[in-house]
Amino acid sequence: MENKTNAILYWTLLTDKDWSFYIAATEKGLSYVGSQQQPFEELSEWVRRRFPGSELVQDDEKMAPYVRELSEYLQGNRQSFGIPFDYQGTPFQLAVWKALCEIPYGQTWSYSDIATHIQRPAAVRAVGTAIGANPILITVPCHRVIGKNGTLTGYRGGLDMKTKLLQLERGEYTADI
Repeated sequence: MENKTNAILYWTLLTDKDWSFYIAATEKGLSYVGSQQQPFEELSEWVRRRFPGSELVQDDEKMAPYVRELSEYLQGNRQSFGIPFDYQGTPFQLAVWKALCEIPYGQTWSYSDIATHIQRPAAVRAVGTAIGANPILITVPCHRVIGKNGTLTGYRGGLDMKTKLLQLERGEYTADI
């Protein structure tokens, strides 16, 4: 996997009702959506590993289109995203992330469903690893992946965030959960 160096990543803190997480983008598009209620260090550590030598610049105005679409989603007023993305991964990771984007809003697939969808039915564990490396939570909807038996499984943003996102998409979420 190729890392970018010496890029500028623009960031802001998205806060909407009880949601709060950092997001970042390059000139090309959204590159990172952080975990709920996590410190800035989560973002800065990710940038240090994935974009060595790059600069993090807070720019609320440049990030406004991303904040707008994510906020619309979090308010239940958006089911898909029109903002550009800029993420890098291996060909396998990219195939998995593309498959995640094909899971319909409000539905869930299992890891084996994803593996079958990308025509790699024996690669269930590798699918799980690729999902765990997804840098753009919510917009590349890895929260829609559950265990084969229907149980919630790991999520970089934490199971509480995953639960809230799934409840939101089913119309069951209230801000005091």
